[in-house]
Amino acid sequence: MNTKLKSVGIISKPYKHGVERIAGHLVEWLHKHDYRVLVDTETSAYAQGDETVDRAAMAAAGPDFVVVLGGDGTMLAAARALAKSRIPILGVNLGSLGFLTEVPLPDLYPTLEAVHEGGCVIEARAMLHSQLRRGGECVAEHEALNDAVVGKSALARIMDFDVEIDGAFVSNYKADGLIVATPTGSTAYSLAAGGPILAPQVNAFLITPVSSHALTNRPLVVRDSAEITIVTKSTQEGAFLSIDGQVGMPVLDGDRLVCRKSQHEIRLLRLGSTTFFDVLRTKLKWGER
Repeated sequence: MNTKLKSVGIISKPYKHGVERIAGHLVEWLHKHDYRVLVDTETSAYAQGDETVDRAAMAAAGPDFVVVLGGDGTMLAAARALAKSRIPILGVNLGSLGFLTEVPLPDLYPTLEAVHEGGCVIEARAMLHSQLRRGGECVAEHEALNDAVVGKSALARIMDFDVEIDGAFVSNYKADGLIVATPTGSTAYSLAAGGPILAPQVNAFLITPVSSHALTNRPLVVRDSAEITIVTKSTQEGAFLSIDGQVGMPVLDGDRLVCRKSQHEIRLLRLGSTTFFDVLRTKLKWGER
């Protein structure tokens, strides 16, 4: 970034321990550096900015960048709200793991100084666009930063899926669920289900079965220009579509989940000296050389 920014939004996790003090100090710092501060409704309960806007309306308010205080869940919600705006996001980790909110709290103000002086880089992250189609009609569509998951309800039996890539049949999966993940989402649910880690710059998507009942059903990596279709079968006992683990709806027998690369992307602010592999070593406790 080579220009100084003068308008900042703040999105924070409600009721997070310590966020009242952190957000208050952040607003003070931003005002001291002559920024106009927009806070979302949740943050306004404990930090007064120049204007309060609903989180869903933050993009329309037009901040130059947004600071997200919380964990990856808060970041995912903010990312979907800002996806169409191309507004850069600075994620500050107040959670436990935090692959997305990779700035630790002690580094908040040095990072802000770097942003203020134009010393940060913007990293683009691909998003996933999904449509749930029923009887030839689209009944829901969503943008996801991490993943779209079709899974069974708590009491349902094993599920049955057909997977197609660009209209070509790939395989039938019998599993507890199927995950379609972006490279960013490869370190989320897909990783827990045994999927590989993809670097954010890899132009690919992941299809990862959850507790597959066939050992030969392995995670599959496909190019991100592909159209991935999951056809649900025998779901009378209940299935559910989950977007980034936060938004979802019931899935019926015969529904088709169609996933492709979104026309939108998320832009993350980060220090150029920190790499994705630095984050992996820190979060996953990999050894140092």
